[in-house]
Amino acid sequence: MRSIHSKSNSAMNRLVRRALLVLSLALTAPLAIAAAGVGALAGAAFNPAAFDFWVDSPVMGPIKTRVLRAADGNTDRVVYALDGMRAGQDLNGWEIETNVAETLASWNINVVMPVGGQSSFYSDWNAPSEFFGIPAGTGSANTGSGATDALSGGPGKSYRYTWETFLTNDLRWALRDRLGFNPNRNGIFGLSMGGSAALTLAAYHPDQFSFAGSFSGYLNVSAPGMREAIRLAMIDAGGYNVDSMAPPWGPQWLRMDPFVFAPSLIANNTRLYIAAASGRPTAQDGPNMGTVNGMALEALALANTRSFQVRMATLGANNVTYSFPEYGIHAWNNWQDEANRMLPDLSANIG
Repeated sequence: MRSIHSKSNSAMNRLVRRALLVLSLALTAPLAIAAAGVGALAGAAFNPAAFDFWVDSPVMGPIKTRVLRAADGNTDRVVYALDGMRAGQDLNGWEIETNVAETLASWNINVVMPVGGQSSFYSDWNAPSEFFGIPAGTGSANTGSGATDALSGGPGKSYRYTWETFLTNDLRWALRDRLGFNPNRNGIFGLSMGGSAALTLAAYHPDQFSFAGSFSGYLNVSAPGMREAIRLAMIDAGGYNVDSMAPPWGPQWLRMDPFVFAPSLIANNTRLYIAAASGRPTAQDGPNMGTVNGMALEALALANTRSFQVRMATLGANNVTYSFPEYGIHAWNNWQDEANRMLPDLSANIG
C-alpha cells in the first residue's frame, strides 16, 4: 500500500510542478493574472433585491455583506458565498458576475455574500500586510493591481485582516440577532481563494457549517512551490504579502491547508462538493491573454484538487462529491456551472 501511495504522490507532485511552470509563464506575460476569474456572464449584475448588511469588526471596522432572502421567506436555510482573490469593496463577485444568488434564493436558500477581503484567504492574519518593514500607505497606490500596490494603503494593510473571526463570530451572530437567520448547519462555498477558505472555515467551525463547496480551490497549499505561487498571485492581486498572512510552514500556515486538515472534514462528516476543471477553454472563453491566464490558474487548481482527492481517498472519505469537467478555465462561466451542479447537494445538507 505504501508503494501505491508513494507512486500517487510522485505523480501528483509532477502534475503540480507542470502546473507551476505554466503559471510562471503566465505571470511573466504583459497582462496581469485574472486571479478572481475572467469573463463576466451575460445578464449578471447588481441585484436590487439584495440588501446591504453592515456589521462592525473590532479590528477591521464596518464590513458590508450583501444578503438575498430566500424566496419562501424562511430563515433556517443559509449559505455563504465567498469571493476570489480580487474581491472588491463594493459588491461580491458572485453578484457582479453571475446569477447564482438568484438561483439559490429560488431554491429557498438565504444567500450571504461578504464584500471585501482581497487576497485575504478569509483568514485571521498574523500582521497587517507590509513589505521590508515599511508601513503600508507610504507608497503611491495604483487603482489597478500588482507590485505597484505593495506599499499602498487599503484593506488589510492599515489593519490586520481578521476574516475568520468576522465570518464565524461577528457576522454569524448579527445575522441571527438582526435577521433571525439560523446560525447552525449553514453552507459555505467559494471560488479559487474562496474555495480553499470554505473548507478551512467548515473544518474548524463544524457547528456553523455542515456543507462546504470548493470550485478551483488551492487545496494543497503546502505542496512544492505553492507558497511562492500564492506569493506571486497575492502581489498581483492588490500588492499583499503572504508572509504577513502566515509565517512559512508554521502551524498557522498548515492550519490553512485542506490537505493537512482533511481528517477533520471526515470526522465532522461535513458534506463536501469539490470541483476543478481541466483548464481547456470552452467556446465562451475568447482567444485572449485572460484565457491563457485562466488556463494556467485552473491547471494549478486541478493539480491541487486531485492531490486533495487522493488524500481523502487514502483516509476512506465518503462525504465528498467531485466534479472534474472536461472543459473549463479559471473563469466565472465555469464557476456558475459548478454552482448549479452543486445545488441539489447543498440544498439537502443545510438547515
